[in-house]
Amino acid sequence: MNSVRPLLALVFAGLALASFHGGAAAAEAATPPVHQRTPDQTFLTFPEWYLVHSPAEYAAYLASGRPPSAFPLFSHIGQFWQGYRAVGRELGNYPFNGGYHLMVMVIGTSTTVEYAVKGAYEHTVGRLAEATRSGPAPVPEEVFAARYAQAYVDFIRVDPWYLFDFGAELRRMWAAGLPLSGPNLIRRWERRFALTTELLVKAGYAQAIKLGTHAIYDAPLPVTAVVLSGAPARDAAHPDYALLETGAAGVLATIPRYEGFTAYSRWLAGQGIDFREIAGNRGEVVASLLVPAQWSPPPGATARVLFVQPILTRPGTVRVVLATPIDRLGGLLRQVESGLGGSAIEHVYDF
Repeated sequence: MNSVRPLLALVFAGLALASFHGGAAAAEAATPPVHQRTPDQTFLTFPEWYLVHSPAEYAAYLASGRPPSAFPLFSHIGQFWQGYRAVGRELGNYPFNGGYHLMVMVIGTSTTVEYAVKGAYEHTVGRLAEATRSGPAPVPEEVFAARYAQAYVDFIRVDPWYLFDFGAELRRMWAAGLPLSGPNLIRRWERRFALTTELLVKAGYAQAIKLGTHAIYDAPLPVTAVVLSGAPARDAAHPDYALLETGAAGVLATIPRYEGFTAYSRWLAGQGIDFREIAGNRGEVVASLLVPAQWSPPPGATARVLFVQPILTRPGTVRVVLATPIDRLGGLLRQVESGLGGSAIEHVYDF
């Protein structure tokens, strides 16, 4: 990602680094200083990634053919702030990272406004127009909205959201012109109005963020340095693993950040490899699982449950957010991959 790290994330990154107090663990780290990041960031990364998880849930919901007016946007606002509050309780032993907190507050506030406006519209105008549709089949604009929502999620899992080409999506929707005849015209025109407004606003905002970011700040490193218990067997499916050196501390390498970090962590754990450091840290790392509502950690588990959120559009499924010692992350991933209790790995939040 970082799909949700806009200009403010880069603005405040300097503040976060300026206030870094690594302590003994950082001073003794085998990770080069350029790759070290503060230990609180694995916790603070969750609210950012919720702004990927939420659009992903929305895209899957639209793809299922369910009505947009019933998507729980207001509840998603609550879940964002619940998650931020929950991870915030874990930060008492770390220096206050004012820049990162401010960035999360800003993206949280802007998302709150966006979801509130969209929710109010969908519950009124959207619902009325929805009622005029004849039959269960979606109109072309609803099909377009589902495709666009998934394309956006696929993009922001890897790249910053403000690089997404909203203008191209708008042109694609209007390429066939305004429908002037046929069934469901009220719903089709209403969906075009809603989608056009959304795409225009996001295109303008994204352009402003992109210009400011490129003019002032360098791009953040796209990789995370890790110290591993051993070297993996290389394969063509994981070309971005880069060995830096092998020493007494273990194997020092880099793997992709953001979405790629989860995939590469699973790959390494699957080969029986454990982590010793991530981004210069040896304490805890945060991960989230998607599990049945009745799930509970296995006996003897070292991971701490930080909080639980229901997946609102998938009854019976919850998101469990855990903190586990870095040297136990590989074991946790192997347990989950073995099908433990019907759980699935959603994300590992690198620093």
